[in-house]
Amino acid sequence: MEEQLRALQEKTMEALDRAASTAEIEKLRVSVLGRKGELTGILRGLGALPPAERPVAGQKVNVVREMLTVAMDEKEAKLAEAEMQARFEEEAIDVTAPGETLHRGTLHPLTHVLTQVRDIFIGMGFRVEEGPEIELDHYNFELMNMPQDHPARDMQDTFYINAETVMRTHTSPVQARTMLSSKPPIRMVCPGRVFRSDDVDATHSPVFHQMEGLVVDKNINFGNLKGTLDTFIKQFFGPQTQTRFRPGYFPFTEPSAEVDATCTACGGKGCRICKGTGWIEILGCGMVHPNVLRQCGIDPEEYTGYAFGVGIDRLANIKYNITDIRLLLEGDARFLKQF
Repeated sequence: MEEQLRALQEKTMEALDRAASTAEIEKLRVSVLGRKGELTGILRGLGALPPAERPVAGQKVNVVREMLTVAMDEKEAKLAEAEMQARFEEEAIDVTAPGETLHRGTLHPLTHVLTQVRDIFIGMGFRVEEGPEIELDHYNFELMNMPQDHPARDMQDTFYINAETVMRTHTSPVQARTMLSSKPPIRMVCPGRVFRSDDVDATHSPVFHQMEGLVVDKNINFGNLKGTLDTFIKQFFGPQTQTRFRPGYFPFTEPSAEVDATCTACGGKGCRICKGTGWIEILGCGMVHPNVLRQCGIDPEEYTGYAFGVGIDRLANIKYNITDIRLLLEGDARFLKQF
């Protein structure tokens, strides 16, 4: 047994000298002093000795155990100190170095435009109304002077949920809901998402954003409409912007008009963006059709009104010179951080 102890002690001390990390020390400790270690095995073999020899042999085993434990602890402490120092050096922080820039998110360009447009109309006395995106055919079409057999329904490319329910194709249903629930005078805008079954390309998307406006009161005329939209366009694009009104068609307004503004890129001189005309189409508008007023419970003999609708995505494209509408919906951080 004494030979076993001496051999184990020498082998362990040699391994201890070679150990280069605290992990190696721990592994050596388990293999020698652990419950299934070599020294423990020798200690369990004491039962085979004569009873008179067991105390002396046990004392010798304990001496070796104590000596190896102390040696391992000392070596482990030195290696732990060295490892800690190496870690400090590796993870050292230069407090004099410039800090890293924290990249912060920005508002989406559609949010910028929507907020600006909304604030302009609020400043002119309009209130903001909202309505459901999943809408009844009755509000989306019929109250907007488009009965079941009306050809204007073909213009809408509608997503039908069932025969009576659609994904709203415009925010005009909010106008109908407002007229049904409020008495004139009415002065409101209704921003929101709308849905049409369009193929996705640079200028079309099945999901886009509109803001429509409605004014109903006594003695409202087309001049009031022109003044309101001219004021809006000048505030949005700048006081130098000019406007023009062209005849148009919408089933829920009569007369109807398309509104153009001088090109923001060339100032009306003609360029690639405006295709050399100097003008860019901005929105559609008109006097509320008497049928719409009548169906919403307002007497067209007593009240008149005007309505208009502007694409928020289109305004963003014009304002920021965005040539592909898909960029507004892809969530690419490289694009969005420009705003």
